[in-house]
Amino acid sequence: MIDSSLLHHLLNGLLMILLPVGLGVYLTRKLSLGWRLWWIGAGTFVLSQVGHIPFNFGLTALFQSGILAKPPAAWTPVFNAVVLGLSAGLWEELARYAAYRWWAKDARWWGKGLLLGAGHGGIEAIILGGIVLATLVNMAVVRNLDLSNLVSPEQLTAAQQQVTAYWGAPWYLIMLGLLERCWAIVFHLAASLLVLQVFIRRQIGWLWLAVGWHAFLDAVAVYTSRLWTPYLVEALIGVLALVSLWIIFSLRQQEPAVEEEIASSPAPVNLQSLVDLEDTKENIEQSRYD
Repeated sequence: MIDSSLLHHLLNGLLMILLPVGLGVYLTRKLSLGWRLWWIGAGTFVLSQVGHIPFNFGLTALFQSGILAKPPAAWTPVFNAVVLGLSAGLWEELARYAAYRWWAKDARWWGKGLLLGAGHGGIEAIILGGIVLATLVNMAVVRNLDLSNLVSPEQLTAAQQQVTAYWGAPWYLIMLGLLERCWAIVFHLAASLLVLQVFIRRQIGWLWLAVGWHAFLDAVAVYTSRLWTPYLVEALIGVLALVSLWIIFSLRQQEPAVEEEIASSPAPVNLQSLVDLEDTKENIEQSRYD
């Protein structure tokens, strides 16, 4: 019989991978688009992290070494949340802007922006799902081992508690990872459409709106995770996901790009006009010999 805890961890990791893949399949079919923009969104996320992660490590080192002054202890939680939120917002949204400007120049429509956002948030969920499954494998290996042979005596108690907590977690706590990815993907869809407005409406303010919304969400998540239970944090993020959902459908109603694309598309060929033109050419040729 399969251990229920193992099954829940496995299900959590697999669904974190399958959910974004399923969304990608749905959007490409629904919008009659290929996977190119999904992969551009995925690549945008990966490239943003190439800069984002080292930047955070470097910033932390500067504060720890005293090169940058630390805030008063009472303000540290708020300061950390704001800095981490701004870091994520700037790196990811500027990367998204760059993708639209130089990599996805043809993405100037709501549906295409949606697909690019699905790739951005989707690859993040897939990567995290892979980490969840890798952690499951590691925990399954050490579950029945004597940890005293693997860690120092000073770390033994903490390691034992970690393993016990992992396998003793209730299913609804385990599945919070999947729920969090759902909220995150909804956000990435909205953020992708916000940045897209820079090119549709030719107003750079939409980029800073996306950066601000991203920074706010991350800061709220970081700060509340220190004070609240995981369930309350996810409930709050879920409420904020409704705002992202409103952004998605509001921009679909207001987006002027569809009319612009239709106006700029080639006019349909009038076959009757071609027939008339052929008749006219024939009459001219005949008149030369009258």
